[in-house]
Amino acid sequence: MPPAKKRARRYDSAKTRAAVLAQFAHVRDGVAALTPEQLDGPTRLGEWTVRELAAHVTMAVGAVARYLGEPEPAKRDLTVLDWALATATASARIDEDTRAIDTGDLPGLYGRTAALYEERIAGASDERLVPTRFGAMTLADFLVTRTVELVVHTDDLNAATGAAVPYDRQALAACVRLLADALAAKAPGGAVEVRIPPYAVVQCVEGPRHTRGTPPNVVETDPLTWIRLATGRAEWAAELDAAQVGASGERADLSGVLPVLS
Repeated sequence: MPPAKKRARRYDSAKTRAAVLAQFAHVRDGVAALTPEQLDGPTRLGEWTVRELAAHVTMAVGAVARYLGEPEPAKRDLTVLDWALATATASARIDEDTRAIDTGDLPGLYGRTAALYEERIAGASDERLVPTRFGAMTLADFLVTRTVELVVHTDDLNAATGAAVPYDRQALAACVRLLADALAAKAPGGAVEVRIPPYAVVQCVEGPRHTRGTPPNVVETDPLTWIRLATGRAEWAAELDAAQVGASGERADLSGVLPVLS
């Protein structure tokens, strides 16, 4: 896997650790409030039911504790940006692993996952390497990827059930920033400025680089719309028509480089 060329931004690890736990707690409360009928309902994720989606969230967070319980790899293989650009290669394995989870006791599953996460994360070094699906990465980087999993699937859960599971601000910010940086790594350049206030601004797409004044090519949208576009949950043209995305300039069309994570 070739490394992403763009340098990854730095994240406050203490805030990321807390954000993962906070967003997981929000999802846990939301899932606990669902009826059996809602849990058996469909989602926008292929054949997954809400129950399977809920189980997948525990797998995403439980991976932190699981990897910390394994021997530390000898060397680092990837960064957060490499992870974001590699996720599409594991969709079949992720589906298989999710369907294998016993969902008979979701409250118990969430409780055990949270307890083991807190136990193993305590005292673990940010630089400790963990063996993810795609290669070894630091614990600090892996935790940033967990904010993406949690925020994206919180949105999936809300879309499927009509629930209003809240978003931890730090988790939402980390998710938006990583997906924006992944876009800049996938389509490097300085011709288009992408703004997702209040969390991120990146430049991308080959072409003349803008250095001062108002950029000639600007894309702006809100955090959740950006997350849906970046993960293939929303279509560029539809969001543009619905005025959920503002795009000005002849190069401000990102349809050819979206999604960045799927």
